[in-house]
Formats: sequence, C-alpha cells, structure tokens
Amino acid sequence: MAVASKKIPAPDRVQVRTALLSVSDKTGIVDLARALAGQGVRLLSTGGTHKALSDAGLAVTDVSQVTGFPEIMDGRVKTLHPNVHGGLLAIRDDADHVEAMKAHGIEAIDLAVINLYPFEEVRAKGGDYPTTVENIDIGGPAMIRASAKNHAYVTIVTDPADYPALIEELATGATSYAFRQRQAAKAFARTAAYDTAISNWFAEALDIATPSYRTVGGVLKEEMRYGENPHQKAAFYVTGDNRPGVATATLLQGKQLSYNNINDTDAAFELVAEFLPENGPACAIIKHANPCGVATAPSLKEAYVRALACDPVSAFGGIIALNQTLDGETAEEIVKLFTEVVIAPDADDAARAVMAGKPNVRLLVTGGLPDPRTPGLTAKTVSGGLLVQTRDNGMVEDLELKVVTKRAPTAQELEDLKFAFKVAKHVKSNAIVYAKDGQTAGIGAGQMSRVDSARIAALKAEEAAKAMGLPEPLTRGSAVASEAFLPFADGLLSAIAAGATAVIQPGGSMRDAEVIAAADDAGVAMVFTGMRHFRH
Repeated sequence: MAVASKKIPAPDRVQVRTALLSVSDKTGIVDLARALAGQGVRLLSTGGTHKALSDAGLAVTDVSQVTGFPEIMDGRVKTLHPNVHGGLLAIRDDADHVEAMKAHGIEAIDLAVINLYPFEEVRAKGGDYPTTVENIDIGGPAMIRASAKNHAYVTIVTDPADYPALIEELATGATSYAFRQRQAAKAFARTAAYDTAISNWFAEALDIATPSYRTVGGVLKEEMRYGENPHQKAAFYVTGDNRPGVATATLLQGKQLSYNNINDTDAAFELVAEFLPENGPACAIIKHANPCGVATAPSLKEAYVRALACDPVSAFGGIIALNQTLDGETAEEIVKLFTEVVIAPDADDAARAVMAGKPNVRLLVTGGLPDPRTPGLTAKTVSGGLLVQTRDNGMVEDLELKVVTKRAPTAQELEDLKFAFKVAKHVKSNAIVYAKDGQTAGIGAGQMSRVDSARIAALKAEEAAKAMGLPEPLTRGSAVASEAFLPFADGLLSAIAAGATAVIQPGGSMRDAEVIAAADDAGVAMVFTGMRHFRH
C-alpha cells in the first residue's frame, strides 16, 4: 500500500548548518571539511573519517556523541540509530516531525557526504568469501537512501568528484532544490549499482546460474556525441570488471572513441585474444563487428600484412587488434592504410612515435589480453526484457574433434581447421571462414543462408587475389569452418567448389550422413567439434 504524501512544497534553498561526513574513499574529504567549517558548518563524523579530520586539526563531533551509543561490533553498528536517521529523514516543515525531533532530542542533519565500503574493489581483486562479505556496507547505503529520499531538505553527496560543485553551491551557505534533486538521483543510482555488484557476486559464489532477480550496473565513463547513428544518444558505462579490453584500456592518442568504435574494438580484441601470444604474433582486422582478416605469422608486421590480404578493401577504416606489443616496424605498415583504432597489450617507443604522425588514429593499450576461457556474463536488451547468458568461452583446443569422413585431415589441414573455427566463433551467423597456413582466405558473415555465406567468402577471396596480384584465390587448398552445423550438403559443395579440402563444423544435423557422404565423394576431410558458436 502506498504511503500518502504530506504535500509540503520543497524549499528552493536549504541552509547547511550540520553535515555528516562518513567516507571510505577519503579523497578530498579534508579539503571539503575545511570549506564547510569555514562557513560555520558543524561537522559530524565516524571512525576513520573522524580520525582523518581530527588529525587535520578540524573540530569534528563523533557520531557516538550524537547517538549516545558507542561504535560496536567492529564498527558494524554506529550510524543505525534514530538520532542519525531521524536527523536525515525529518520533514522540517511538518509539525509532527518537528515535535518528534524535540521530544527525542534529534538534531537536523542538512548535508550527508557518504561513500561506501570498497566492495567492488575487493571483489575485483578476488578477495576470499569472508573478506568480501565484510566489505558489504550496511549503514552507508541506509544513510544515503534516507538522505536521498528526503532531498527536499537534505543534500546527499556520494562522489568525491562532486565536492567542488558542492563547495560552489554552498557559496551562499545553502543548496538549491535542483542541486539536491540531481544528487539524490545519483545517490540512488549508486546504491543500486552497489547492490547489483553484491547480488551478482553472490550468484557467482553460490553458482546460481539464473537468480530470481538479475540487475546490471555500471559507472559512467563518458558521454558520447551520439550512438550508432547521429540521432541516437549514447554513453559508455564500465562495470568494474578488470578484464583487459576497451573498457579498461588507456587511450594514448586520438579523439574520443565513438559508440561504434567501442563495439568494434571490443570484438576485435576478444577475437585476437584467442591466439595466445606465446604461440606467436596474431592480428585481427574488424569492420562492423565482423573480421575481414585474421592471421598469424613469425612477426607482428607479417601477421598484419597477411590479415590485410584477406580483404584489403573492407579493411579501410577498420579496427586493428594485435596480441603482442605493437612495434615500430608494424606501426609503419599500419599507418599506410586509413585505420580508426589500433589496440594492443602495449606499444613500444618506436611504435608510439610512428603513430604520433597519424594523430587521428586512436591507439589503445590494455596491459594484457583477456583470457578467452574466463567465465562471465553477456547481456542484451529486448523489448521489456533482458537476455543474459554466460560468455562463449569454449575453445577448439579443449574440444575432442571427431573425424567423420574416410579421409582424415593432414597435420596442416588440422591446424588450419582449428584456426578457421577460432575465427568463425567471432563472425556473425551464419558464418563461413576459409583459412590456409594460419591466414583467413575468405570470410562470409551474417547471411540468412549458409550457402550465401560460403559463396560470399569465396567471392571475397577471388577479389582479394586480384587485388594482391595472386595467381589464384587462397581458398584453393584451404580449410573451411562453419560455426554451426551444415544442414544440407549445398553449403559444403559451395565450399568445395571454392577449393576447400577440409571442413570443420559442430555436426548434429538430421542430414549429417548426407553431408558426410558428399565430403567422401569429393575426397574432403571433415571433423565434428560438437560445439556450436552462434553469434547474433
């Protein structure tokens, strides 16, 4: 049942006479307290914050003097008291509330500056179960929510980045209603994100795959000029996950990444991470979230050149992802073509100097590669709902491949089959990938028909061969991967016509026998993975 409103209009400006400061992150808190004290504001504080302010020479009252009760249970109980929450929640213009305050000796608190125990940081660092639980804040969220609810009279600030705005707002000793509204909105969003992190951690810790309530939280990293298209508004939020990638990368040069840049860069870096750096250099070139070329080679420069050879036309204005430190020689090759973004674990001084000559190219370094085997969640919105699933962390090296044809693949074919299947995992369905000698030869993506994907990939290979001056397309003698089973023999026949001699696919079609027979008739080797990699 809803609670009836008192219908008392909120005052525009509220004078701040008493402030409660209780923060885990003490960045800027002493300077803020000095500014408040300089305006004659009475300071209340707790625990470590009280000590920091006292050590700075500020006059500050411990909350225990307000509650008449000491902090107990290792500080778990200190602010959960009527003298605190009454001071935050009281409606100043309501006679009953004012009378209750007088009767119980409750003093009004006009400003609350509060931030929370570092639960997200402890979780990100892999704290053990008891330590993580101990960093779940209780009193902080309660005070934040109380203050935010009563924003008609109380100012709540939860972010040290807002301290300068608060000081400016208090130049006259009072805060405006508009400022209090904005801070209240931010405060509720903060506690929601905090509780999201806690609930998701519990789901992981207790192996609850489908909790009854699933929330997604993030912190605004930057507002964007627009979304996928200029008429769409967009912003980039980070979840606090320390997985190396576009969200945690350092932008060494170039303008702000766009919505599409971030989406494509994430796709590129997750793909190239499939190729472990200890196994040699690898390069992936992405356009519109699909790879247009992927290759491995003895050197990073050669890996880039081979990736570019797959589809040099589509690579124009694309995203380049590398699995090793960008060097000067590779950078010199990259800048010959217009590129939106280059992302790598690092870039040496020579590479940075070369890239500086192309200031519009965004250069990102991540400090490492994401582990493709790491579990996690992905989410996608639909009308009225949220689709959540575990990350596709299956890797072909972990699968038991089954040869289903009379002819087994050669050692080289098997390597190319694995390579092609790794790439197909990152191609929009329906996906067909031809590969030869650790290099994509043709990629067909996102078609309604798998046959069309096979044909488009072959056509791309023919065009690339002409552009590179090759006598024949690289699909001749190639291995081909399908990310899902081949439902009919027609897709296989198209691949064979393009020159494929070995095929890798999940298997599981009602017509597997028909497809296998067609492979045998053509003398083509085929292996089943038993794992599908749909990507929509």
